[in-house]
Amino acid sequence: MQKCEKCNAHFSWSEIYKSFWRNYKPIKCNECDTTHKITVPSRLIFVSFTILPMLTFGYFLSPFSNGLVTLGIAIFIFIIGSLLAPFLVTYKESL
Repeated sequence: MQKCEKCNAHFSWSEIYKSFWRNYKPIKCNECDTTHKITVPSRLIFVSFTILPMLTFGYFLSPFSNGLVTLGIAIFIFIIGSLLAPFLVTYKESL
């Protein structure tokens, strides 16, 4: 899990997760008030763990003839990807 570059305090999973859904809002360290922004490669990681698997399954790999089942599984894939992404992204101290 990501930690502050200045004081090594860990960011919580929920802080990082909320940052995704607030247009990649910078995270402020609770210990030293340093602001960290998500890196561009990390934005790509988030998209590759959420949107791309969902669309790939929905358009190309779906074995179901029922659209609702396909949509449900695609949304499930999206949720799982978004829950795993905070473990893989990195934030850098903003200047």
